[in-house]
Amino acid sequence: MVAAPAVQAAAAGSTAASLAWLADLAGAPLPTRRQEDWRFTDLSSLAAIPAGVAAPAADQRGDPWAELSLPAGVTRLAGAAAEAQLGTALAVSGCQQHWPVLLNAGARPALLALKVEGDAGTLELPLPAPAGEGVVAWRLLLVLEPGARLDLLQVPAPAPAQRQLLSLVSEVVLGEGARLQLGCLAQGHNQAALFHHLAVRQASGSELQATLVSSGWVLARHEPRVVQEQGAARTRLLGLQRVDGRELADTHSFVRFDGPEGELDQLHKAVADGSGRSVFNGAVQVPRLAQRTNAAQLSRTLLLSDRARIDTKPELEIVADDVKCAHGATVSQLQSEELFYLRSRGIDSTTAAGLLQRAFCQEVLRELPAGALRHDPMTALLGAA
Repeated sequence: MVAAPAVQAAAAGSTAASLAWLADLAGAPLPTRRQEDWRFTDLSSLAAIPAGVAAPAADQRGDPWAELSLPAGVTRLAGAAAEAQLGTALAVSGCQQHWPVLLNAGARPALLALKVEGDAGTLELPLPAPAGEGVVAWRLLLVLEPGARLDLLQVPAPAPAQRQLLSLVSEVVLGEGARLQLGCLAQGHNQAALFHHLAVRQASGSELQATLVSSGWVLARHEPRVVQEQGAARTRLLGLQRVDGRELADTHSFVRFDGPEGELDQLHKAVADGSGRSVFNGAVQVPRLAQRTNAAQLSRTLLLSDRARIDTKPELEIVADDVKCAHGATVSQLQSEELFYLRSRGIDSTTAAGLLQRAFCQEVLRELPAGALRHDPMTALLGAA
């Protein structure tokens, strides 16, 4: 009989061999669970994805965005204008060498660079993966000039029944007084994985609201990273992830204040069922120069199964002494009193449980850009009522 440790070592070696092509694509070793940021992120599900890169569908000039209709005030950047801004948000937030960013670069992503001036209204950016298995990569650069306004909805989606890893790296540069409402509505399936990396530079007086919603992926990892370069800006981060079966959803956020009087309001929610696993790690840095910072961070999770697992770690690193900062985390089940109340009004137990789940999710879903309504995100998350 083979000893259990030997069996585990053999399995680990087999998985590492099957993932070697991803390390080659990134030009860097795979992250391991010995690294704190990857301690709960099991990459073994990626072993089912065949080696290769599937490029997004493009026109004859190789432009996958040729048919994208841009609102007034939004123009495409190219050449030196794009190069001058590309990579700056990654550099400021210190994540140029993060493995998902390196993987994205190695997969030769389709690049869309946009400049926003004035009040540009709403833009929906569909990111449909083409047929074909392997890695599909996109990179977005978004530059909002001082005072500009935009509501942007990103919709990454895998091809049906295709074993794919979708890689999305978004860089955002917000000028003074600019306002961005960013939504990412990511509905996957159990043969697809998603790496979503968001890096944001905020100038003083700017406002960012980022709402990230995902469900259905065998593995989903979101990494929003925001730096207020002079402070005196407002950041609002909202997240909602649902896991079921053996799905894993992992959110690692980072916010740093490099000046005084900045504000942060962060709410992360998760619904975990089946044998799913939800991970949240939210880091906030408030150095000495960030006096009068006001930061609040809350993680709330709804646990629907005794087989599901939750790992949550909101964290604040505070050096400044004149601040208002708070964080907290809760893990709860559906409340028996609330279920009893609904059942006493003639609502059956299944419907009552569904209503409570919908109420839990609605707090985040209502913050998506208005264009998300046509995608019916509540049904995508929880199914029909």
